Amino acid sequence: MSVVVGYSPTVEGKGALPFAFGEALQRSTDLIIVAEDNSASDPEFGAVVESARDEAGAAGVVVKIQDNEQGRSHADNLIDLSFGDGVELVVIGIRRRSPVGKLFLGSISQRVLLEAQCPVTAVKPAVGLPR
Repeated sequence: MSVVVGYSPTVEGKGALPFAFGEALQRSTDLIIVAEDNSASDPEFGAVVESARDEAGAAGVVVKIQDNEQGRSHADNLIDLSFGDGVELVVIGIRRRSPVGKLFLGSISQRVLLEAQCPVTAVKPAVGLPR
């Protein structure tokens, strides 16, 4: 069993990590982090993951890092993983939107929400965080 989280080096992507760690801890399962593009090779990535693990109090959660397959979108990789055996939940970060902006959800978020096989949780960053 596992929880999958889509990571991008944005406020939204970083905000989804602690929630995903908490879900994995609560479900007693592994966490698979799907890093957008090659963001897992960023020197800051390890520190961001450890900070999210600490924030969620999820020291015992096993983490697996999965890069996106070349030539495929981040949404495609998350959707494909959602069909995998034992994937219980996909977690994605989304932007806060104005009332008019709510008509237009980001294309990656929208595709994952509509096409994933398992439940998807969309996490917004805390109010007031700098972009």
